[in-house]
Amino acid sequence: MAEVFRAAGVGEVALVVTYLSGRLPQRWVGVGWGVLKDAAGPAEAASLEVGEVDAALEELAGVSGKGARAERKRLVDALLGAATEEERAFLVPLIRGEVRQGALDAVAVEALAQAYGAPVEGVRQALMLGGSLGEVARVLAGGGELSEFRLEVGRPVLPMLAQSAKTLAEAVQRVGAGGCAVEEKLDGVRIQVHRSGGGEVRVFSRTLVEMTERVPEVVEVVRALPGGDLVLDGELLAVGEDGRPRPFQETSGRVGSGVGADGVPVGVPLTPVFFDVLYEEGRDLLATPDAERRAVLERVVGDAELRVRRIGPVEDLGAAEEFQREVLARGHEGVVVKGLDAGYRAGRRGASWVKVKPVHTLDLVVLGAEWGSGRRTGWLSNLHLGARGEDGSYVMLGKTFKGLTDEVLAWQTARLKELAVSEEPWGVRVRPELVVEIAFDGVQRSTRYPAGVTLRFARVVRYREDKGVGDVEGVGVVRGLLVG
Repeated sequence: MAEVFRAAGVGEVALVVTYLSGRLPQRWVGVGWGVLKDAAGPAEAASLEVGEVDAALEELAGVSGKGARAERKRLVDALLGAATEEERAFLVPLIRGEVRQGALDAVAVEALAQAYGAPVEGVRQALMLGGSLGEVARVLAGGGELSEFRLEVGRPVLPMLAQSAKTLAEAVQRVGAGGCAVEEKLDGVRIQVHRSGGGEVRVFSRTLVEMTERVPEVVEVVRALPGGDLVLDGELLAVGEDGRPRPFQETSGRVGSGVGADGVPVGVPLTPVFFDVLYEEGRDLLATPDAERRAVLERVVGDAELRVRRIGPVEDLGAAEEFQREVLARGHEGVVVKGLDAGYRAGRRGASWVKVKPVHTLDLVVLGAEWGSGRRTGWLSNLHLGARGEDGSYVMLGKTFKGLTDEVLAWQTARLKELAVSEEPWGVRVRPELVVEIAFDGVQRSTRYPAGVTLRFARVVRYREDKGVGDVEGVGVVRGLLVG
């Protein structure tokens, strides 16, 4: 791969790296399996250039409105009709989001470092701050320095993530020396908010997609805070009149609905709550210890209702457990233990943040679904669940049809049909894009599934459209929960 990157040259390397990591710069071009499977071609001789493919995919991504399907069909025929059989074997899975050659982000990072003589950790850090391997590759190929990638207001960084623990005592022990604090874990939509000194506010999702226009409440709140440049990390949730959080589906539904033609939000009002600050008045705070960042957050945000509650440093586990009970009693989903001397590790699931929830859950990806029977006839019901394998592919862990209401069944049937890459007598196989939160009672060994383990009494908690496949748990994490 390093040789391929070096051979690609400055003009193409960003696209080559992106393609070989299994992604499209356009994210999704609106083309389903029905169009791809009947495409014209293949060509006898190779003629396609990387830039030509990108231009064709860009045109595909822009198709909409009346006659869109016919236009997409025309463009796909033109692209794949010019591709050889070997090229099609790569292009079709790439367009479907099904690249399975094992050269995903982790391998691509190492290859990129080798190609340009850069430190692997430096490339990894640049990816966290720059948001895409393609952009990092472009800078390196052009002779630039990784130091060009820094936290900038207006350019989102990958969020820091938390590991999981079964008990508060285990979480405190895992965070280790240096002291820790315990804060409430809210059941909302993750947001990252950037405000420039001129007052412009931009809001980004967990997956770095801008959502500013859909959440004017957040813009209004953050614009009114004192000071200038600011980057905040937090959650967005709907709160009832009693102060308790409303169901997550109401929050995600409101975010999805956005605002009406009159600019007024459609649905329940949303409240932003912040738990970290990454940048303030020209200062990059990523390497600053948690305790100092918290002091900045309290000074900037001020109002306790705008920041996550927490206690610390924790010296008495009994006091921490009492705080945990209070958090659960208020309707929140658990607590997070945070190391006071730890920096903010963008894009990492480090040991300095450990979450504890009363019901153990995993974020998994849907790989397929089986047609239901009885009263579920006509609906895609039994979900095939996958975790992320060591090579970046997805490994099936088991199935579940539990926890699904009629409303969810109808929604998931429509959504999975959109994601289908093939139809089988038993149901559909789908692109691994849809993340679902699964609760379970334990993990047990299994020879039936390729991971060697499966989940006991798995049930659907909710779909997490605010999360991407990068948030799906690894097989190693699941195996680590195996008892006996």
